[in-house]
Amino acid sequence: MLDGVNVALGVSGSIAAVKTVELAHELRRQGADVRAVMTDAATGIIHPWALEFATDNPVVTEITGSVEHVELGGYDGWADVLLLAPSTANTIGKVASAVDDTPVTTTATTALGANLPVVVAPAMHAPMYDHPGVLDAIETLESWGVEFVDPRLEEGKAKIAAEESIVLEVARSTSDRSLAGKHVVITSGATSESIDPVRVLSNRSSGRTGRAVAKACYVRGADVTVVHDGPDLPYADVIEVESAAEMLDGVRSVVDDADALVSAAAISDYTVEAAPEKIRSGQQLSLDLEPTPKLIDTIRADYPELPIVGFKVETSGDDDALVEKARETFERADLDFVVGNDASVMGEDTSRILLVRPDSVASHRGSKTEIGGHVADALAAELTE
Repeated sequence: MLDGVNVALGVSGSIAAVKTVELAHELRRQGADVRAVMTDAATGIIHPWALEFATDNPVVTEITGSVEHVELGGYDGWADVLLLAPSTANTIGKVASAVDDTPVTTTATTALGANLPVVVAPAMHAPMYDHPGVLDAIETLESWGVEFVDPRLEEGKAKIAAEESIVLEVARSTSDRSLAGKHVVITSGATSESIDPVRVLSNRSSGRTGRAVAKACYVRGADVTVVHDGPDLPYADVIEVESAAEMLDGVRSVVDDADALVSAAAISDYTVEAAPEKIRSGQQLSLDLEPTPKLIDTIRADYPELPIVGFKVETSGDDDALVEKARETFERADLDFVVGNDASVMGEDTSRILLVRPDSVASHRGSKTEIGGHVADALAAELTE
């Protein structure tokens, strides 16, 4: 996600500074090179040696004749992005006022003057976060293009955001923004059809691929809506649904202003009239299954111009058979392209997909994150064309 990206990590004197060792490790796991800059207050909370170990680079704790702030964040500086995490109320106010009395604020002023992307992850007590001056400073910085990763408001504190959210915002700030200004609706995971109040018909889809596509679209600048039976996501608006009918209604509720629909969910093909009470066990039972409407067909009928990406899962293990079925889906619903994969990858961490068009097939193998990136890139290419 951050391959080849140089991150200057500015650490201020919040107790959340203790989390920066793991944050630096996570940035590096995602491919980034990291160099840390610390305020004097931060060094009283976490020793610079800890961040030197975590980043595998020397840590800047003072600005010397080597003009470290310019070397990191100047016009031809080392960094691709400046990440202020954690950022205290003091640091936010100083950066908004161009007050340069710490290595972090001096580096920030330099980075902003050089038009370097800046991402801020605040951490402080909640009353400080609600201070009118702090809110004004945040508004000022946002007007300059600074991106904020909202803190978690818990126990009277504005706690630093989760590592995933911070890393995603850094990736988004340094991406090619190939989907900037686009609203992408993505269906993900399995749906469930109630048999009775405690039993359902469902499938083995984990939703990892759909969430990976959603995350990749967000990183590339899109506004993302995910329709699924799953958790809230830091990178998307979520519409929570359970059944195939609810998923169709959920998509209909947001697709009016969408630029594309990615139908990655494994939607139930059949539903059943649910019993009002629990069916007792120990008896023979037959279920009358009724087919559910095909989501992509229904949406295509209502939105003939909407770019739609379909997914096709087969169990044969034969690429030729998978491509044939994918092209049938392509033609039936007039899709932009179809993502084909074998059912054996359901729930796995890695996957192999075929991007199928009428005159071409592209094969990709890798982690679900990498697969999500390939699908997002293919979608961006379609929307650009």
